[in-house]
Amino acid sequence: MAPKRMLMKGSEAIAEAAIRAGCHHFFGYPITPQNEIPEYMSRRLPEVGGVFLQAESELAAANMLYGAGGAGVRVMTSSSSPGVALMAEAVSYMVGAEVPAVIVNIMRGGPGLGDIAPSQGDWGMMTKGFGHGDLHLPVLAPSTVQEAVDMMGLAFDLADQYRTPAVLIGDGVIGQMMEPVVFSDKPPKVFEKSGWATTGKLPNRRRNIINSLHLDPEVMEQHVLRLFEKFRRIEEQEQRHESYRLDDHPELVICAYGTTARIARSAVDELRKAGHKVGLFRPISAWPFPTRALEPVVEHTKVLFGVEMSMGQMVEDVRQVVRGRRPVRFSGRVGGVVPSVEEIVGWVKTELTAEAAA
Repeated sequence: MAPKRMLMKGSEAIAEAAIRAGCHHFFGYPITPQNEIPEYMSRRLPEVGGVFLQAESELAAANMLYGAGGAGVRVMTSSSSPGVALMAEAVSYMVGAEVPAVIVNIMRGGPGLGDIAPSQGDWGMMTKGFGHGDLHLPVLAPSTVQEAVDMMGLAFDLADQYRTPAVLIGDGVIGQMMEPVVFSDKPPKVFEKSGWATTGKLPNRRRNIINSLHLDPEVMEQHVLRLFEKFRRIEEQEQRHESYRLDDHPELVICAYGTTARIARSAVDELRKAGHKVGLFRPISAWPFPTRALEPVVEHTKVLFGVEMSMGQMVEDVRQVVRGRRPVRFSGRVGGVVPSVEEIVGWVKTELTAEAAA
């Protein structure tokens, strides 16, 4: 029998996927446009014997995440841009203490309180450290509700495998739109945690201590170096991307992620119909950025063109890979404005005309 398809709002599908991935503990604080996640969790978690707690603030929720993750359970929180920013201190503690947890950020317009419309303005915050000190953490960027569902299980697996917080980022469109989804029947992976989690000291077993404080500079340095060896493994093994219509080496390649990539995909089809050789490169792992997959694209195209719902944050990662070998252009919308297919087609045609005249 084929798996049952269910029509669900993005935020609710993310919450259900987390539960099916073995997450029975949620701590959070409401903020639009992701409130359906905690709302759904508050109803569903008691049905599976889980714990839902609405904290008094995002700071409190993130530190509860630290405590539950340190006890070895699968735990998550969700928020939106300004709320996630408040969690950065506790996330840094969790990275330093090597505590797994999952954080969902449904991004809204900013800076400041901004608005509750879709945005991609948190790429830099989420991928360039997300907290004080030297650190990285895996960041996944789905472009459909189904992909968000699939990535929740992956996020928990990455968190447990590498003992680190892992992040899923989406914009308000992904959080609010409804699409048919299929949930996997596979049971969640189980990772052995008795060697480090604070589950109570048993006879003939050493005491486990969760800590991110190392007052001896030499000890702290060795700890950071060991963490960065882990980050190197993540960079080596966890790069993810999608290529669309790149096999014939198009003259221009659009680089986009999330909802914007879906719109750009339609723009690519329209441009192809008009006789323009254009393709799409979509980062799926925001960190680690899929540099290995982008390298051959750079070699076989003339121009790379970033499209985002921001002032150009992801495109800076593209430029780091390109290293001046090709022009890297950018166009985007901000403030919660979502670019249309027609806009992207127009931007690309203008760039192609300029490139031909150069």
